[in-house]
Amino acid sequence: MIAAMNNSVGNTGRVLWAGLRALLVLTVVCGVLYPLAVTGVAQVAFPGRANGSEIEDASGKVVGSELIGQRYDLPLKDGEETPAPDLRWFQPRPSNGLGTNSVNTRYSIVLSGATNRSGDNADLIRWVTDAKAAVVEDNSTDGHRVKPSDVPADAVTSSGSGLDPHISPEYARLQVHRVAERNKLDVATVERLVAEHTDDRILGFIGEPRVNVLALNTALRDLVAKG
Repeated sequence: MIAAMNNSVGNTGRVLWAGLRALLVLTVVCGVLYPLAVTGVAQVAFPGRANGSEIEDASGKVVGSELIGQRYDLPLKDGEETPAPDLRWFQPRPSNGLGTNSVNTRYSIVLSGATNRSGDNADLIRWVTDAKAAVVEDNSTDGHRVKPSDVPADAVTSSGSGLDPHISPEYARLQVHRVAERNKLDVATVERLVAEHTDDRILGFIGEPRVNVLALNTALRDLVAKG
């Protein structure tokens, strides 16, 4: 009886020791060596993407990530629930997801997502109608009048995530006259800036041409700073 108990305890000890060794080995391999190897390969092969696809200004200061959109608003005034857009800059797609919070002052990730409303929803129709009127008003200048038919869909609708960093080239070009006037720049100069920051379809056929708003506004800020 005692021998059987000793044998049982010994077997249990061997099983526990084998499990502990497996835990230690797998922890080292999967929790240390593998992450270090993946991180090392990523840093060598794709350093920009591995570090968050950061965008820097002319001084080398990181201003954000090319993967997440930012808003360009004026300071919130007393009595306002929503800040007015700062019309010196190119504006992103409308989105409740591009706000502020106590952790990250540029993005309100907890609010990301689409409206999930149908095309005939009264609220959605009102939002789009109001947004189109605002786009026409904001981007019309003394020498250039924007027509409602000029407003592309991405100017009045948010993306599925609500955090899209890109706008269409059409929406970027629609804003050129207003941006040029507000920053006292030549229209042709701002048009060239948009063209330089327009990315083509991936591999020539995937997706649509697009403009990264943060990259474009960073280049615009550097251009204005040069005088």
